[in-house]
Amino acid sequence: MSHFPLPGRGNAVVAVPAPGVGPGRWAGAPSTALDDDGFLIAYRKRVVDQRGAATIVARSTDGEHLTTVATLDKQRFGAESLERPALLPTDDGQWRLYVCCATPNSKHWRIDVLEAPDPAALEYAESMTVFAGDEHTAVKDPVIRRFDGGWQAWICCHPLDEPGEEDRMTTAYATSEDGLSWDWHGTVLRPRPGEWDARGTRVTAVLADGRATYDGRATKEENFSERTGIAKSTGEPGHLEAFGEAPASDARYLDVLPLPYGGYRLYYEAPLPDGSHELRTELIAATS
Repeated sequence: MSHFPLPGRGNAVVAVPAPGVGPGRWAGAPSTALDDDGFLIAYRKRVVDQRGAATIVARSTDGEHLTTVATLDKQRFGAESLERPALLPTDDGQWRLYVCCATPNSKHWRIDVLEAPDPAALEYAESMTVFAGDEHTAVKDPVIRRFDGGWQAWICCHPLDEPGEEDRMTTAYATSEDGLSWDWHGTVLRPRPGEWDARGTRVTAVLADGRATYDGRATKEENFSERTGIAKSTGEPGHLEAFGEAPASDARYLDVLPLPYGGYRLYYEAPLPDGSHELRTELIAATS
């Protein structure tokens, strides 16, 4: 795992500055993809008085300078907050955006999907719920990949059985033939008692070779201050096990985008000393 593409191995560039100074003002939780025109980045913008106020889709020719093409605010979903989206193309040239929606006056979350012929049109596309969650589980922050002709999803799950303890998190795995109707396969990454990730493990990126990254934290008090860990495949489809005894990076919501000419481009949410977060990107060369 020594050559895993992690923050700090390239030159970090601020792709989206924090939307203000102080705690709770965050730009980040990115999901990235490529098309013929360059990079596509979907991310969450959060401000204190609105929580996750909007999901934004942007384009970039160089991966660093972003131009917004679609803004989806939380009101259109009837949501109290929005969190990490997932953006990817379909086989027939459409674009899908999976959006996390917080149910007002509760700790429940669901995941909706929108589809449009191009990323800009997602701003006006209709949505439908694909991961509903239930009274026992909030579902959010999907990592969705296309492998072997199908669809795979790693979903962050928050148990709702103990009031005041809903920040706990695990990751579950699901598969689908069309990315709309999903089959659940249970929990695939759990917290490790007594370790730095004892309170939660949220998968953030999965590579084709089975390596993955996840957000972890040890305590309830570290909520919103997760750090990046590395995981590897257990050999069972979708299942992961944490690798290492310490975090690999202070970043959270790391997305790792393999590049067609080799190497990777990273996008991640980086904390600043004042409590705000900015969206950064790094290019990791093929030889790094």
